[in-house]
Amino acid sequence: MITLTPDDVRARFGPLFSMKYLAMVDQKSGLAEIREHCRARGTIEWDAANRVRAGGAIQSCHVEGTTMTMLARLGVSPAKFGAAGREIGGQALEGVEVSGDEVVTTWSGIAGAGVGVAACLAQAPGVTRAEYPTDDDLRIGGARVCRVRIVSPLYEKVTIGIDDTDTREEGATWVLALKCAEACTIPGVEYLDMRLVQLNPAVPKKTTNCVGSALNFAVRPGKVDALLEYVCDFIESQAVSDDTGIAVYRGIAFAEESPYLKRVKTELLTIDEAEAEAARMGVRFIDSNARKGRIGALGAVLWGNKGVEAAGLYGETL
Repeated sequence: MITLTPDDVRARFGPLFSMKYLAMVDQKSGLAEIREHCRARGTIEWDAANRVRAGGAIQSCHVEGTTMTMLARLGVSPAKFGAAGREIGGQALEGVEVSGDEVVTTWSGIAGAGVGVAACLAQAPGVTRAEYPTDDDLRIGGARVCRVRIVSPLYEKVTIGIDDTDTREEGATWVLALKCAEACTIPGVEYLDMRLVQLNPAVPKKTTNCVGSALNFAVRPGKVDALLEYVCDFIESQAVSDDTGIAVYRGIAFAEESPYLKRVKTELLTIDEAEAEAARMGVRFIDSNARKGRIGALGAVLWGNKGVEAAGLYGETL
């Protein structure tokens, strides 16, 4: 086994194009979420198409701009290359394993795809080290097969839903949520993204649009409490409403889909209903108000990783 740091990889092959690599694990569901950010959209799209075709540990994949998000199963899974199932080109994620406070992902690539994993991804910010089985795996390009184990810090995923921080006279929940996320400087906490979630516009007690906000973070072991304390203090100290709700889910995927995905966009719900469904789904509230904002905060958590449809009325697609 040959072990190289990202700096070693960069020195050997020259600076390439991976901008960020991050792996989150949800052990209770047996899943990992891997995010990669590249300088070019074409390469990330090609990688995504080839990994899905190859199978292996990958369960699903989507691309937004130059960022790829992969959902993968924990463990090692057999992969195949190319449409014919032979090693005729392509790239695969063959395994995801947790070792202490690190995540080890195992990759294979052929030809240019081998360069992608052995030289490009291996030097991405966020990678701790790359482990190559043999010297041949460091001979990139041409028609060669390259294999590499990429080791990175272990993170878990935390989704936070926020609603009802504003009034008809002042404030905007999405602005406050985004300011909160971008101001977070807690070591071991990585802000991933923010999503606006359209709730039921027929709700009578609202400002105008009835929109909640979801914040997604990757969090190192032992840092979740500090993040939640920070978010609660930031939001509640700057909210101009007494109805503010803040909901939290720790994990990559829910065990089942909630009927409230539809209900928060189409029905008038009560706080008691929202609190009961949150408890059933493993979502907890950290606000101090215990008022109607909890309904929208739950909705934001449930839709926070559902894609662009979260921003529309129920049933709308782009």
